[in-house]
Amino acid sequence: MSGGVQHLEVEPGEAGQRLDRWLRAKFPVLTQGRIEKMLRKGEVRIDGGRAKSNSRIEAHQMVRVPPLPTGEAPPPKHERGLTDADISFMRNLVLHQDEHMIVLNKPPGIPVQGGTGQSRHIDGMLGALAGDGERPRLVHRIDKDTSGLLVLARSGMAARALTGAFRSKAARKLYWAACIGVPKMRTGTIAYALEKLPGPMGEKMTCIDPRDLNAHPDAKRAITDYAVVEAAAKRASWLALRPVTGRTHQLRAHMSEIGCPIIGDGKYGPTREDAERRVTGAISNKLHLHARRIAVPHPDGSGRIIDLRAPLPEHMKHTWQTFDWQMALGDEEDLLPEPKA
Repeated sequence: MSGGVQHLEVEPGEAGQRLDRWLRAKFPVLTQGRIEKMLRKGEVRIDGGRAKSNSRIEAHQMVRVPPLPTGEAPPPKHERGLTDADISFMRNLVLHQDEHMIVLNKPPGIPVQGGTGQSRHIDGMLGALAGDGERPRLVHRIDKDTSGLLVLARSGMAARALTGAFRSKAARKLYWAACIGVPKMRTGTIAYALEKLPGPMGEKMTCIDPRDLNAHPDAKRAITDYAVVEAAAKRASWLALRPVTGRTHQLRAHMSEIGCPIIGDGKYGPTREDAERRVTGAISNKLHLHARRIAVPHPDGSGRIIDLRAPLPEHMKHTWQTFDWQMALGDEEDLLPEPKA
């Protein structure tokens, strides 16, 4: 056996996942059947209580895991079998680092956390940034194909402070997106609620008119502020997006709902052929969504603000050059006014 009972803390960036998926990410060789058996016997518990495979975990909950046979227990957090290439890759992503926090510029195409068919992800390589201290912790997430700023905490205290900043909206995020078409209004607020519903391409977030919420009790409030920075005639537009709330796929679903899907969004946008017809075949079909800027109170309690910008990934740089969009325009302070209290 690999030791006794383990009690694993759910990190903030892991919140919202199904328990069975979280367990498979932590213990890749566990089968779904084995997980179901442990749950039926009450061997896996959340904060001391019984759980189901579809239970949603929350930040800082403690998950009890029974002793597992050799080969099923994960290696220590600082030893994930990282290669020299993995270590170099992670260190090259660092935009800011101090004793309390790290901020990365995540490239598109690599997930923040593991899942079905995902063996290489940011969370699995965080040991490369541990140095002589604790393994960094995720405090929020961005989609696999979204690029840009990702904040990490270097201690439990910093994780609690940063998680609180994101939850209270003290942390401010700004995204850049290239979209098909141009919104009718140059600035605006999108307030459709979001509900996960089945569709022909699998489950996806569906926009629900706030007036219809009584008929959709599972829908969650979602608000996005946007501003058009530049446009290429009526074919495409560069938008600054501020997620006032932080729902799964919020920006992608909201832009699709107002008729301006994000270029390269195969889940919420048009087909590749239709996108090429409406925009241009010279544009990459990768997702054009980038976490450009983040301003967050430093977790040391000093009151200072860490305000960072992440350069665009190469495929988005090419699109900006193709449309002759001037990047400096997107950093104007008054582009999106502060949200109303």
